Amino acid sequence: MPSLRNSLSLYQYEACPFCVKVRRGMKKLGLDIELRDAKDGKIEKELIEQGGQDQGPCLRIQKNDGSVQWMYESSDILEYLAKRFGS
Repeated sequence: MPSLRNSLSLYQYEACPFCVKVRRGMKKLGLDIELRDAKDGKIEKELIEQGGQDQGPCLRIQKNDGSVQWMYESSDILEYLAKRFGS
């Protein structure tokens, strides 16, 4: 399993069906992405202040140039992961 913990984090809710969909897709691709529980007050605050919305799932993408992209919507996240890491 490639470790992506330095560049990718998934802000998510355990029981959210869209978050479950993304976690399943990550597992299918064999990706080790840090999961951040957005029900945790500190994590939720981080998501709102930095990502702009209190919505999960949200993929935080740390780019090589140091910039950060926040990607919402499960379908967009899965498409991004498949394009970047799929075979």
